[in-house]
Amino acid sequence: MTYVNLITGFLGSGKTTTLRHLLSQKPSHENWAILVNEFGEVGIDGALLAGQGAVLKEIPGGCMCCVNGLPMQIGLNMLLKQKPDRLLIEPTGLGHPKQILSLLTAETYQPWLTLQATLCLLDARQLGEERYRDNENFRDQLAAADLIIANKQDTWQEADRQRLAAWVANEAGGRPVIEVQQGEVDAALLALPRQNLRTLPDGAHHHGTPAARGLAALSLPGNQRWRRALSHGQGHSSCGWIFDEETVFDTIPLMEWARLAPVERVKGVLRIAEGTLLLNRQGQDFKIETRPGAPLDSRIEVITQGEADWNALQSALLKLRLAGDA
Repeated sequence: MTYVNLITGFLGSGKTTTLRHLLSQKPSHENWAILVNEFGEVGIDGALLAGQGAVLKEIPGGCMCCVNGLPMQIGLNMLLKQKPDRLLIEPTGLGHPKQILSLLTAETYQPWLTLQATLCLLDARQLGEERYRDNENFRDQLAAADLIIANKQDTWQEADRQRLAAWVANEAGGRPVIEVQQGEVDAALLALPRQNLRTLPDGAHHHGTPAARGLAALSLPGNQRWRRALSHGQGHSSCGWIFDEETVFDTIPLMEWARLAPVERVKGVLRIAEGTLLLNRQGQDFKIETRPGAPLDSRIEVITQGEADWNALQSALLKLRLAGDA
């Protein structure tokens, strides 16, 4: 029997960081698996979660919650065949949980899995912005959760805390709300049972690019040095780039490009002279991490409401490659 948890949360709430923290607590005798879905096609989360001690399947550039599209079922079946002790599922931040929960509780899967607590990540600062509060998927992700993980508490102001308290009083319905920072969630919470059985509306979906490429993230064909991919849905757009393993970026200018890009979200795993640079920016929150050793390739993605001047961003990014990589 595989125990399954859904880890939801809107764009930038800290799902991937939370997954990495949960994986760091994995009991050595257990086998875990992760099924991750991203808004864009280049597969950043897969690169961020690689080497964390779990079997990983990616569904990039589409909507895992659109069950009729089959990618969710295919990925789920592939992982369940490996009989993991625990499976963590991370939908895209623009995904709606209803269809995923319906699939996981279907009679077909009862002999194979037990659905446990669904965790929803919430940054209290989002409650102060109308574009989040009025977003149907944002509201329904919270409504579907068994536990609310109020993340990034180290970045909140007093007004954020007051809004969170008001939300808890009016919307939480007695469900636990746990305040954390840096996604530091206790893995023991995963073993809590599913108790929230409220009926959810169908919600709006991000269909994005059809998952014709299967469950693998975007790759480079032949001797192509780099390529980009665009995705659109739910009033948001993304542009992602992938570069071959030989491309090396200039570290400081690359960080400045990511910090100043006129977009809401930047995520990347890129090769630099020092090894690997991990970038994670949500609004003005900007985190970097370096690792020794070079990644298999370099991937970076930006997401924003509406559209951006992708060609200008791309031109500036290409100039950050070190000599010999042009």
